[in-house]
Amino acid sequence: MTFDLLSPRFSRRSLLAAGAMAPLLATPLTRALAQQASELPNLAANAVEIGPEERAARIARAQALMQANDIGSIVIEPGGSMVYFSGVRWWRSERLTALVIPQEGQPCIVTPFFEEPSVRESLGIPAEIREWQEDQDPTAVVAGFLKDRGIDHLPVGIEESVRYFAVAGLGRALPDAKLVPGNAVVRGCRMIKTPAELALMQTATDITIAAYRWTYPQVEAGMTPRDIGALMTVATRAMGGSVEFNLILLGEASAYPHGSGQPQMVREGEVVLMDCGCSVHDYESDVSRTFVYGDASAEQRKVWGEVHRGQQIAFEAAQVGTPAGQVDDAVRRYYDGLGYGPGYALPGLSHRTGHGIGLEGHEPVNFVRGEQTPLAPGMCFSDEPGIYMPGKFGVRLEDCIHVTEAGPKWFSEPPVSIDEPFR
Repeated sequence: MTFDLLSPRFSRRSLLAAGAMAPLLATPLTRALAQQASELPNLAANAVEIGPEERAARIARAQALMQANDIGSIVIEPGGSMVYFSGVRWWRSERLTALVIPQEGQPCIVTPFFEEPSVRESLGIPAEIREWQEDQDPTAVVAGFLKDRGIDHLPVGIEESVRYFAVAGLGRALPDAKLVPGNAVVRGCRMIKTPAELALMQTATDITIAAYRWTYPQVEAGMTPRDIGALMTVATRAMGGSVEFNLILLGEASAYPHGSGQPQMVREGEVVLMDCGCSVHDYESDVSRTFVYGDASAEQRKVWGEVHRGQQIAFEAAQVGTPAGQVDDAVRRYYDGLGYGPGYALPGLSHRTGHGIGLEGHEPVNFVRGEQTPLAPGMCFSDEPGIYMPGKFGVRLEDCIHVTEAGPKWFSEPPVSIDEPFR
């Protein structure tokens, strides 16, 4: 349930759980358990990276969609979409690096002169690289590439996360071209995962579940979110995952989906909500579990059971051809009938039922009211219809699914009970 900022590798959740991303061996506890974690199996050892043939197929698919939508080129900044199409892993700064995919022929990377060797290192497709100097306008270099290809008069598709300064610069550099949304092309490619992508997401999920199983028995009274997060981190890394986030919410803090800055520790009879994920060759997992340290109360058991059922209702609704928003609608009808809400009101489910996931923790589209995109095989989502009761506690169970012709399929199976939170 990531709350992403500009960088696809930087989220509000990871900030709130900053202790979990601090030096891993900060306490005697984590130092004592580090050796145990080092003996865990590397579950990512046989994971296969996305290769040049698949990236070439992505470029071909994008170009076919451009032709179908009368778009001459697509402009993309660093982030998930740049990795997806080119393999280039870069970051955003005031100095523009951009991937330009034309309707035909090889793409182009536009980047500062002094960054060219570093950008080239991760380039995974045949592409031209055009450099710009510190006293040049990089959007003019993009425009020059399009002019040389003879497509500067055609509509230019803008990937939806491209920043305003780049869009404005392109508008000045290409006064005769129309700048249009690139969603039909970029989403049209990225929303449908291939078997190779699904396999990486499955491996990432397997690592997260295994890290949960290893961490769960270590949780003790008095531990802080930092302690628990550090345990998840050492286990995840030992098994081959790159840690993306560990959000640990204890007691009342579990009633606030992205946490609280108030001091927290594990206490007898209180909720422990863990929301964790990792990546393998850039593809992410996202799994949440809620349990009680000690004996759960009747109310805690009741709410946990309602969320467990809500998650299953969402799963059953996620059929091919169903508009994504109807998955959210199905859960809310059930929760409204239990007396929560109505709608997004508290106590109840105050956020969407799920989000797209893949190269980024959050990708279009979402299980949210009003979303009309029909579900199709290869689409991937989180399924996380939590119930939150401010002043008391919250329960979130989150497992990701992918849509198949035969119906949805879990990446991780939901837990069986509040007493058995990890299968």
